[in-house]
Amino acid sequence: MKAVLVSVLVVLTLSGCASNRLGDSDRLAMYMAHAGAPVNQVRYLEPIGWDRVDDQHVVLEMRPNESWLLDLSGPCLDWGSGSPFLKVSTMNGMTLSRFDKVIVPGSEISCQIREIRPLDVKALRAARKQLEAKAQASGT
Repeated sequence: MKAVLVSVLVVLTLSGCASNRLGDSDRLAMYMAHAGAPVNQVRYLEPIGWDRVDDQHVVLEMRPNESWLLDLSGPCLDWGSGSPFLKVSTMNGMTLSRFDKVIVPGSEISCQIREIRPLDVKALRAARKQLEAKAQASGT
């Protein structure tokens, strides 16, 4: 199933490769193809990085080989009203759960986490390299 989704992403990427960047829906499909089953909570560490997928999804990178896809309750990642920084508000500071929130500093908006999924970081890196190689080979 993952191979089929990656193949679809490659076709979508190559067909719309003028900007050499995946659209939000294509990026979400790539992350979902490499996401595990939802979990109730994870051990929370200060993230070393994050990636906005779309207005309702963000990837938190906790360690170089540990990332989590968060599905948020609303479109709180709209940079038109906030800044490109995130704050994660946890109830106890040690775990991240569906009861916690993501906040964009400088904005009045906060979104509750609806779902947390582990990501297969190694498979994601391989898929990205494959997409980049295909894009280079096609000259886009």
